[in-house]
Amino acid sequence: MIRNRGTKDRLKIVRQLDAFPKIPEKYKTSSKIGGTLSVLSRALIIFLLYKEVIYYLDSDLVFKFKPDTDMDSKLKIHIDVTVATPCRSIGADILDSTNQNVFSFGVLEEDDTWWDLCPEQKAYFEYVQHLNDYLREEYHSLTHVIFKEIVFKGDHNVVYSLPQRSNKPNRPHDACRIHGTLTLNKVAGNFHITGGKSLHFPQGHVHISALFDETTHNFTHRINRFSFGDATAGIVHPLEGDEKILGESSMMAQYFIEVVPTDIETFMSRIKTFQYSVKENIRPIGSHGVPGLYFKYDVSALKVIVEQNRENIVQFLVRLCSITAGIIVICGIINTILQEIRDILLKWISPETYTKLEESQKAKRFNAPGVDTVKVVTKHEPIKTSNLLFSNAHLNADDVQYNFTVKQ
Repeated sequence: MIRNRGTKDRLKIVRQLDAFPKIPEKYKTSSKIGGTLSVLSRALIIFLLYKEVIYYLDSDLVFKFKPDTDMDSKLKIHIDVTVATPCRSIGADILDSTNQNVFSFGVLEEDDTWWDLCPEQKAYFEYVQHLNDYLREEYHSLTHVIFKEIVFKGDHNVVYSLPQRSNKPNRPHDACRIHGTLTLNKVAGNFHITGGKSLHFPQGHVHISALFDETTHNFTHRINRFSFGDATAGIVHPLEGDEKILGESSMMAQYFIEVVPTDIETFMSRIKTFQYSVKENIRPIGSHGVPGLYFKYDVSALKVIVEQNRENIVQFLVRLCSITAGIIVICGIINTILQEIRDILLKWISPETYTKLEESQKAKRFNAPGVDTVKVVTKHEPIKTSNLLFSNAHLNADDVQYNFTVKQ
């Protein structure tokens, strides 16, 4: 018994320390205005909380520059170029600054084809061409949008490939499609397509046709794909969708490419990819040079790091709580103001209705346990009671007194 009494005393002390007192339901007064404001406030709270969560997830991006010290990694290059010359008359080759024949890291395929595209291929290529032209012009204003697509989609492989030809012309092949993927050293290199096939030597290589063949070559070309690194959604490749018509046979097209390593660090993953910028120079060969296509690339010593900048989770939760509490408090103030305005207008327009409303509310307020009935009368009206525990308990307010009839 003593132990139980001590436990009850401690619970009583804890209960008295409650900083959040509860109001019994019988002392609460409901109204249509309060109910309407409650529904509207809850709907507004849900809407604003949803917007806050979306804003929190849609984090800002921060761009940083840092020296690239990862020199042991490899560099993938994806190539898909069509040249308006049959494959037997041209050859593709690539060398890096170490004079190493990097075809040991992969093979480019050469497929005979036709220069003119079928309707499906033409529609697809014009779409890619128009899209990349727009992105090249508006890249600086769309940078955050593009990288946010990477952040939310993740390392999502998106590879655009030319559709298969639906019809085959009844004439010999007049073009060559060179395509494939190579894994290179992360150093400067030179990918080129020139006349004739190449022979490799320890100190370099030569193209046989350039020495012995007098055949003219047409280096009009169409670039379907030219990118570095793994395919990643949102990265813009400036050369894709490019088409150059070279009218003369003794023309040289040079592309100077700066490859920039790019690390995209999200809260869930880290994506390593590459971007590049390009400058081009198309000119006749003149007294020196070999006609062809030259893609000279170099890897930047700095890499770009894209990070998500999101506020602290504690600040986010505090803001959610402040939104909820603020709306509830404001709606309570509005409810009080509207109730007062209603009472003033009702008292002025229809005093009888106002009196009945007050009597009804006060009757509900005094409907406490043990009270059988509550009769509201005026001061001047006689009150009859009999056999009651107490009677004629007068509570004067606005010329109204209350007669409580208590259960035996």
